[in-house]
Amino acid sequence: MAQRKGGLGKGLDALFGEINTVVPARSAEEGAILSGNSIIYVDIDEVKPNAMQPRKTFDEEALESLAESIETHGVIQPVMLRKNGRGYELVAGERRWRAARRAGLKEVPAIVRDLNEEENALFAIIENMQREDLNPMEEAAAFRNIMDSYGLTQEAVSRSVGKSRPYIANTLRLLKLPQDIREMIVRDELTLGHANAIGGIRDRKRQIAVARQIVRENLSVREAEALAMSESGKQNSEKRLKAKPRRKNDEILHIEEELTTLLGTKVTVDCNGKSTVIGIHCYSREELEGLIEELRELGN
Repeated sequence: MAQRKGGLGKGLDALFGEINTVVPARSAEEGAILSGNSIIYVDIDEVKPNAMQPRKTFDEEALESLAESIETHGVIQPVMLRKNGRGYELVAGERRWRAARRAGLKEVPAIVRDLNEEENALFAIIENMQREDLNPMEEAAAFRNIMDSYGLTQEAVSRSVGKSRPYIANTLRLLKLPQDIREMIVRDELTLGHANAIGGIRDRKRQIAVARQIVRENLSVREAEALAMSESGKQNSEKRLKAKPRRKNDEILHIEEELTTLLGTKVTVDCNGKSTVIGIHCYSREELEGLIEELRELGN
């Protein structure tokens, strides 16, 4: 998978392809023959959840609302399955499958595809990411899982799921944060940007204190970064503890934002009247090497 150039992140349209007629399947064996690009109806009890499903939490209220809709209109979009023993395993559409069970359906429309373990894991992530169903912690755990399970690099995951390499690196760093902060992220109290700012603080107790302040005061990502930099300074010297950060004008802040967007990682610009220093933040050797390669491509 790591050798593929195109990746799997260009959308689920290519995954579903052209959909043909709807036919019933009386067994998993028959379903495997009938599937291809066709929608089939399979016994809902022959389907089991995806062991590689990255989504760990399902909103009960939203699930109940979907079940009511399915009870009235049926399952409009088929789920995706792969054959597993005498039954099926979900690849995409677990929320629809759960809601269909609640609605009392006996069969569910599905497309069956022949996928290996790695493709199954990647498609499950892609489907959830495109629907924005995963919180950052679930994404981080899913990326780490497929990297550890299949020996993929961050670059390979980046190509496969259609996200930039810095995005993968930043998301993976969430797993190193204290549990209290990870729970704030799951509750949507902190964004990935907030978490990256907090990650720059070495002391874990200070990380938690800053995270709570960000939530309490509803700070923006830029305000969180300023606070985190201030906290980092406190750990280095008493002088920095007392020093007030130099305010940057709007032009410098705009340049920082443009460079951060362009390079996919935090960039700071400091001017003292005589010289300008541009700081590009990297958090691993792999990230540094990837950034160097990107800068080379920009130069060309």
